Amino acid sequence: MTRPIPRRAGGIEESEIAKRVGNRGRFPASNAESWLCLVIAATLLPLANGVASIPLVAWLAPAFLLRCVRMQPARTGLLGAYVALTATGAIMLLPVLAPFPESSANTVLICIASLVSGAVLLVPYAIDRYLSNGLQPFAASLVFPTAYVAKEYFLSLGPFGSWGAAGYSQYGALPLLQLLAVTGLSGIAFLMSWFASVCALIRQEGLGPRRVRSTAALCAGLIVVVIVAGGARMALFPPSSATVRVAALTSRPVDGESRAGATIPEFDAAASARMRRGGATIRDKEIFRRWSATVRSDLLARTDMEMRAGAKIVLWGEGNAQLFREDETAFIRQAADLASSRGAYLGIGLVVWELGSRWPMENKFVMVQPDGKVWEYLKSFPVPVLELPFMAQGEGRLPRIDTAFGRFSAMICADADYPRLAAQAGAMRVDLLFVPANDWSAIDPWHTQMASFRAIEQGFSLVRPTSRGLSAAFDYQGRPLSATDYFHTTSYAAVADMPTKGVATIYSLLGDWFAWTNIVGLAALFLLRGR
Repeated sequence: MTRPIPRRAGGIEESEIAKRVGNRGRFPASNAESWLCLVIAATLLPLANGVASIPLVAWLAPAFLLRCVRMQPARTGLLGAYVALTATGAIMLLPVLAPFPESSANTVLICIASLVSGAVLLVPYAIDRYLSNGLQPFAASLVFPTAYVAKEYFLSLGPFGSWGAAGYSQYGALPLLQLLAVTGLSGIAFLMSWFASVCALIRQEGLGPRRVRSTAALCAGLIVVVIVAGGARMALFPPSSATVRVAALTSRPVDGESRAGATIPEFDAAASARMRRGGATIRDKEIFRRWSATVRSDLLARTDMEMRAGAKIVLWGEGNAQLFREDETAFIRQAADLASSRGAYLGIGLVVWELGSRWPMENKFVMVQPDGKVWEYLKSFPVPVLELPFMAQGEGRLPRIDTAFGRFSAMICADADYPRLAAQAGAMRVDLLFVPANDWSAIDPWHTQMASFRAIEQGFSLVRPTSRGLSAAFDYQGRPLSATDYFHTTSYAAVADMPTKGVATIYSLLGDWFAWTNIVGLAALFLLRGR
């Protein structure tokens, strides 16, 4: 039988063309490997971010999911990825929504939020599925990371800030995290997603083609350079300025008997809810006043003890001091007298109640100086649903005060989830940022760890006194200087010697330059694919 002669195109056999084009020209049909990748990705994704995140898993999970999406037919692959990402979104949301009361309405809210979250998380995978098919290896490898960075950046401008950003999974990897000082969170997200894209590319085409080898080498080389440069920054340029002793205090648990031995009247969540709704009874108000006075007295006594021990700055957790509007002036005067007598600064996490008003709660940080002067900051980003409906919202401008111990500023708890707000402190060349907070066990210690990223990005040291969470202090390279967990302590105090000078970082000077570089790059890839 006569063997057919292969047809040729421009002197090249069609079989050779298919070999050169590989899987860039078309994606293979569904097979066992693609389903296995989906199962592995779905298993790893819940451990890739959030409270229980594992740093290495955060690099691997997107690689398996991307491989599945590229191998499967478009509809099947993207649907499978959407299911996996929606389930992951639900798992990540549960700790965040832990304080919400159980109800059918909240269950529906969680379901809707999970479905929306899955759709948003799917966007970079869908863009990669469309764009990378047909591009050369290097350009194809950049589709997923540029889309991923763009997605994270635009999400950070929304109501929940940077919550859920991939970079937070790398807490503790300080040499790598020094990249934050150059690019912000976008740089970490780019490295992680480019690694995933290159892994999928290698599995798709192998290391035979020279362009694939060059792309893989460039990606690996960049990761190594970032880690080595970050380690060199920490080793060669550690903080070397004078230090100041800072004590971060939180109110002690109220269980009917304080640790100091004084009886504390019960003020439960139901009474607090009635006050928020404007339906507080006379008894609610009486109990609140006794409870508030006891807690504040205990905090003032412990503050005096820390100042006597040498602390020049004492900070309280978010809302640790609560009182009615008519009691505010007298209390601030009492705190000012203490700070003046000890020649120290006192930062108070204060909630002022004004029952019957449109926003009955005012959540602020009040700093009392040794000379008796007082400045305050109102929380800029009250937590949606939990706080926003009844809490007065600040104007979003950080305060600044120059002292003998450096330049101070402050924000409150969830404010630190918004890198654009912390950028004000970087622009003002703040040396010490105070972040009083009030968390809950389901996000402990994750939320404090997230806040430490702002210190590296903007070049200031950070102290976060946290009720129901991790109180900690970090220098501007992210080193933890002191920490104590509310649920595993009897002192409810973290004391640290903090650097009094910060540094200017590239990120504090240029802002989100890297995120916008990726956005422009993604647009260029769309144009290239259009050709």
